[in-house]
Amino acid sequence: MAAESSAAAGMRKAPSMEWRWVSAGEEEDDELEGRGAGGPAAVGAAGRGGSFESESEEDNGEYEDEDEEQREARQRLIRTVPTVDWFDVEGNEVSGAQPLEDPEQFDFGRTVFLALQTLAVVFGDIGISPLYTFDVMFNKYPILEEEDVLGALSLVLYTLILMPLVKYVLVVLWANDDGEGGIFAMYSLICRNAKVSLIPNQVQAPPEKRMSSFRLKLPTDELERSIKVKEKLESSLMMKKLLLGLVLFGTAMFISNGVITPAMSVLSAVSGLKVGIPKASQDVVVMISIALLIVLYSLQRYATSKIGFIVGPCLLIWFCCLGGIGICNLSRYGSGAFKAFNPLYIFYYFGRNPFQAWLSLAGCLLCATGSEAIFSNLCHFPVRFVQFMFVLLVLPCLVLAYLGQAAFLIASEKTPEHIFFASIPGNAFWPVFLLANLAALIASRTMTIAIFQCLKQSISLGCFPRLKIVHTSRKFMAKIYIPVVNWFLLASCLGFILLFRSTSDVGNAYAIAELGVMIMATVYVTLIMLLIWETNIIKVISFLITFLSLELIFFSSALSSVGDGGWALLVFASGLVMIMFIWNYGTKLKYDSELKQKLSRDLMRKLGPNLGTMRAPGLGLVYSEIVTGVPAIFGHFLTALPAIHSIIVFVCVRNVPVPAVPQSERFLFQRVCTRGYHMFRCIARYGYKDKKQEHHNTFERLLIEGLEKFIQREAVELSLQSEDDVDSDEEPSTPGQIITAPNGSMYSLDAPLLVDFTPSVDTIPETPSCSTPQDPGLDYTQNLELELAFIKQAKESGAVYLIDNPIVKARKDSWFFKKLIINYFFAFLRNNCRRAIVSMSIPHSNLLQVRLTSYV
Repeated sequence: MAAESSAAAGMRKAPSMEWRWVSAGEEEDDELEGRGAGGPAAVGAAGRGGSFESESEEDNGEYEDEDEEQREARQRLIRTVPTVDWFDVEGNEVSGAQPLEDPEQFDFGRTVFLALQTLAVVFGDIGISPLYTFDVMFNKYPILEEEDVLGALSLVLYTLILMPLVKYVLVVLWANDDGEGGIFAMYSLICRNAKVSLIPNQVQAPPEKRMSSFRLKLPTDELERSIKVKEKLESSLMMKKLLLGLVLFGTAMFISNGVITPAMSVLSAVSGLKVGIPKASQDVVVMISIALLIVLYSLQRYATSKIGFIVGPCLLIWFCCLGGIGICNLSRYGSGAFKAFNPLYIFYYFGRNPFQAWLSLAGCLLCATGSEAIFSNLCHFPVRFVQFMFVLLVLPCLVLAYLGQAAFLIASEKTPEHIFFASIPGNAFWPVFLLANLAALIASRTMTIAIFQCLKQSISLGCFPRLKIVHTSRKFMAKIYIPVVNWFLLASCLGFILLFRSTSDVGNAYAIAELGVMIMATVYVTLIMLLIWETNIIKVISFLITFLSLELIFFSSALSSVGDGGWALLVFASGLVMIMFIWNYGTKLKYDSELKQKLSRDLMRKLGPNLGTMRAPGLGLVYSEIVTGVPAIFGHFLTALPAIHSIIVFVCVRNVPVPAVPQSERFLFQRVCTRGYHMFRCIARYGYKDKKQEHHNTFERLLIEGLEKFIQREAVELSLQSEDDVDSDEEPSTPGQIITAPNGSMYSLDAPLLVDFTPSVDTIPETPSCSTPQDPGLDYTQNLELELAFIKQAKESGAVYLIDNPIVKARKDSWFFKKLIINYFFAFLRNNCRRAIVSMSIPHSNLLQVRLTSYV
């Protein structure tokens, strides 16, 4: 009947029917687990938990012949809906947002634009690898004969084929999270398909999205294996902690990789000056590199939007230049380098000098640097487009470049110091030198953009302190700039250059960072294959054994050079891991403490509409980071203040992934308790280009206008529902079950945040601040006029902003390291990070901040 009534209303947005069978005793455990992990409580079609005793009378008839024991066992099974708070979900959706363009529609101009943007954003890092790969390799393995060159070239060619092409371009790119790439995107994808998240207040994807791509799954071995993997992950706290620890480690290594990339790329490019001008010293090379990096990071904000449009053609010219130099050298020195496609030369390479060949593996991997950047910078580029660009342009040009360098080395009597620049034909040296430096700066920019994206994902998932993020484009959300991170990367990069001063030492650290990210990516893609893709087990094992074994072999070679420069990167990455761990740990304890201290529904019932105190005319805006329930700080206001405002609005600020939210859709409202309480919940939504420092008068005016429209449309729906429910045995819907956006879009919650409670007239004293208790028999128009007049009176009395600035401290009986982490490290990070609450020009007379200390 409830479903029929909902359909009859015609104005509801019903939740999707995605069910699973659990035992009756597990329902409460699942609900509590969803809250404890930061997820909202379940909201279903038949109330909280969405349980059904039976689907129909016909279904009951099927079990008439069962004995009592079988009937009891069957009755312990219930159906539950996904644990989704629909008010929280709708807070992330804006109906006015324009959909993305259909990638299937072919447009020549758009295709050319995407091609140039893909080169500039995705392939900049890997395109610069020919500058230093052979230099680092032959620094460990001196060239004695032609077979040494062919063996090294064969290693490079098959590393290019296996790592960037097979692993990343053909497999890992498909593990994106709605177009977002990177290690955090894969972790988020896994968390949405299994309850393994240890991140507080993470909102699950709406089930409508999953239902839109629903497909019938027949029982197969892969499906059964996927269910077992999911159950194992969800039931093991150790596995959840391991997954989170791996993603933090992988992120730290990726950021370290982004620090090393500019140092290695620019230093290698500027080092070509010693070939053109033999008398140039290394100090001159270092100073020029530092100057270029300072210019690069100073222009980084503009490079993300404006200058980014012209770097695409530069990269296209650079890749064509690589291929052209390779073809020129092959025609000039012979085509003997093509013999390296025979993998037997790899065995000859190791057979001649096994130990030195093993040491040179770290340098060989540098040909695949930028593979992770291909995935991290995927952003809004279609996967197929990135794959075609790599196969048709990037990979052939890189292969030709390495073949040309190998042909030059075979024909040379001695090994030059800078192989790439030495192999350039004399007349083209200076143009190629300038182009190489420009390509090195673009490669540095590519990794910086990838770090911005990675940190944005980690901040949104609560694993990194909140920072100021500037969106530099209204058309592309992925184009962002983080000022603090930009200058931190510059300082770190300059530190590495001044510390090592040579490409060989920087290359040792470079390989460690790249391999750390690659290993984490292999682990997570394997898990995605088992859990989400349901891939054949033979393919999964082949992928895991092939790439993990190769990466561990490369990693062992890179670790052998820890004393030559790798130690600095490991120290740097360890510091980043500690920052992310401390922030995640402290944030989770803080959020769990806020959930435990929320005011209970029973307490709100006992307090009554007057909330146990005086209700003075006025509007009280209580800011809170939690979306569900009544925050604990409100209880503090009730006990500490002599009176509370006649209208209370719990405001939660939410950033949504659209450029701008129309003013008519800025606010979503929902009642807390019954009409007589005059308490509302509000989600204030902002796009990434919206100005959040709006004047408080403007904010109040828009909020009150939205609240009035919500009440008006609520009255309309209640009047319609009262007509439909006259002959129904069920209770009529209550205001707490309706979500109404000010633009007219109306949504339905099938369970209120607080169970509806209508106090009797005798228990409620008549005060000017309270309206008449809700009575289904009263005229809805009269109630509407009374409540609108009540809001107008509160508006004239003014608004007060009640903001909580909580302090988290460890209990006195906590262990020493917990006190150190929470009381000092986490407190320092929280005091110096960006506040989640939107900042407005609020007069001090209208602002009340409270520091409530929570002991965890």
